[in-house]
Amino acid sequence: MTDQSVPKARTPADGNAPRSPRTPEGVSRRALLGTAGATGLVLGTAGAAAGYTAAPAQATPLTSLGADRAMFHGKHQPGITEGLQARGHLIAFDLTAKAGRKEAAALLRRWSQTAERLMAGEPVAHGDTDVARDAGPSSLTVTFGFGRSFFTRTGLEKQRPDALAPLPEFSSDRLDKARSNGDLWVQIGADDALVAFHALRAIQKDAGSAARVRWQMNGFNRSPGATAHPMTARNLMGQIDGTRNPKPDASDFDRRIFVPGSGQPAWMANGSYAVVRRIRMLLDDWEQLSVAEQENVIGRRKSDGAPLSGGTETTAMDLEKTDKAGDLVVPVNAHARVTRPDQNGGAAMLRRPFSYHDGIASDGVPDAGLLFICWQADPLRGFVPVQRKLDRGDALSQFVRHEASGLFAVPGGAAKGEYVGQRLLEG
Repeated sequence: MTDQSVPKARTPADGNAPRSPRTPEGVSRRALLGTAGATGLVLGTAGAAAGYTAAPAQATPLTSLGADRAMFHGKHQPGITEGLQARGHLIAFDLTAKAGRKEAAALLRRWSQTAERLMAGEPVAHGDTDVARDAGPSSLTVTFGFGRSFFTRTGLEKQRPDALAPLPEFSSDRLDKARSNGDLWVQIGADDALVAFHALRAIQKDAGSAARVRWQMNGFNRSPGATAHPMTARNLMGQIDGTRNPKPDASDFDRRIFVPGSGQPAWMANGSYAVVRRIRMLLDDWEQLSVAEQENVIGRRKSDGAPLSGGTETTAMDLEKTDKAGDLVVPVNAHARVTRPDQNGGAAMLRRPFSYHDGIASDGVPDAGLLFICWQADPLRGFVPVQRKLDRGDALSQFVRHEASGLFAVPGGAAKGEYVGQRLLEG
């Protein structure tokens, strides 16, 4: 967890698709999207979470929440710069014993075709489960990545990026190897839980005999429109989390987050590297602290995310400011101080996490925390130096535990007619 929010970047749905027999009335999910723009409905108005009810003559149009659509094809894969989504699923696969490069290519082709259809609000080509029958795309994104072991399994070791070197061990690690790493990684996000699950199920079915599930995790964020105005998300500790995220309109954003078009290896051009960490929050211990104590751990006010040195959430933190007793207003080991890019050689990463809650143990302790996902052009210059700094003295470390970890190479977006990873697997 670092002191870094993610901006919204969504594209309206395309309503020009032909009709299909998907609904009893003969109206496809995608065709329904075209009526959304004419209704005047916006997020936060009455009925904005209503979906639609079928009628013999016409269907109530989708609200903006259901109609929002991300694009599958593009320079970068979806699911990196889009805004936080209400529901997420992370799933890692290992190739089966008989699967190699040929089978992996066929699998990525299937997955890409399925992702393109689902992100457009269409059913999968074969055997659709109808879980998302009544919904629009709901900002669905599906993102694919390759783990270090994938290159050994497919005989592509010479194409394995140096940036996929194993992450070092950290003092807060209590890693479960069975829930870490993997040959292939898929990130699914949407603003509707059924749409997200529908995609998860389709991706799992598409794996067929080529790959088996290694681990799978479920996450969530606040639903769009749940606050009076857009704001940085809160985590399960109640803290505003994501204030200092790099902004896409910054001049150095692409350089920090994406591999350049001239980068090496060539197949990673316009791609990024995802570090995935399951971070357990020790909420019972955290909630025993007073609000003032929690704020000193983080270095920011709990109410509005402003630094303890004063101002608003976006005010630059004054690291030298002292109180009347001469003590630093922002404690020397405060999380927000330790993770500042200017305190870590300029190291920056784009955080795009999900919270998770996997139930309550027999002793009443919740299994809850953060599915931490960060994006960077090079994890050795992004995640690693920041986490090493946290290891050396972060007040938050006694309240969190890293229980799973993965590092994945996420290639650039697929052009029309291509599948994700085609330049690697057919190059």
